[in-house]
Amino acid sequence: MALLLKDRDYALDEAGRLRSVEGAQALLGEVLFRLCARRGSFPFLPELGSDLHLLRGEKPGQWESLALQYAAQALEGLEVEVTGVAAYGDGDRLRLDFDLVWQGLPLAVEWEA
Repeated sequence: MALLLKDRDYALDEAGRLRSVEGAQALLGEVLFRLCARRGSFPFLPELGSDLHLLRGEKPGQWESLALQYAAQALEGLEVEVTGVAAYGDGDRLRLDFDLVWQGLPLAVEWEA
């Protein structure tokens, strides 16, 4: 069981309590956490997180291949496979839409900075 993340924050139920989830939703919460956390920002867990924030310094034509590499590295150890990514940039915003497979189930997650 895990806590539900929505818009990069914990979601609350109708009574104002933290909302818990299981299965695919719990996995997606862990995936989002690992993709959003900057790799190396946790002193005691230096391998936790991703390098997706580094994409801004790269050419837009390289975003998707690098995003696949960074996501696979960040999600190592989870039973999830990154099967595709689409990158969208407009001005100061960068959005990545990831396609995942977990236990044969297709999933999708969005990362934005």
